[in-house]
Amino acid sequence: MPFADGTFDAALAQLVVHFMADPVQGLTEMARVTRADGVVVACVWDHVGGQTPLAPFWQAVHEVDPDAEDESLLAGGREGHLSELLGLAGLRNIEETALPVRLEHATFEEWWEPFTFGVGPAGSYLAALDPTAQEELRERCRLKLPKAPFTIPARAWAARGLG
Repeated sequence: MPFADGTFDAALAQLVVHFMADPVQGLTEMARVTRADGVVVACVWDHVGGQTPLAPFWQAVHEVDPDAEDESLLAGGREGHLSELLGLAGLRNIEETALPVRLEHATFEEWWEPFTFGVGPAGSYLAALDPTAQEELRERCRLKLPKAPFTIPARAWAARGLG
């Protein structure tokens, strides 16, 4: 990062550690730019537990493509993994917790639209499908969700450590 050592009191990585090419290096760099005894915090959806706003999408995908790679193997998406990564990055006094979240959606389209942007593993998966398969997946997802408006309960793992 283009900052001097110890520039910040805290550094946060919210829902991004699982997208880092090298999560330990990314967290190490966050620690470097955080002052001594400053706080480094990260959170990631509970991908392994399937408690994410993306869970209905991946459930529908696995119905038609059981071998599809979802986000459950990405960094931090299981209990204890963020703490492990923070430790490998040299942080200390690490604490981890689960953050319950409720995501409200006024319409199915509001929930579906982010997938159409082609961002992240889910968006990339959708973008790789032909239009007919995209529509089939969309309708499978619609059947998995309650009538709008609806709320999706989710959980994120969060961990913090001191530099």
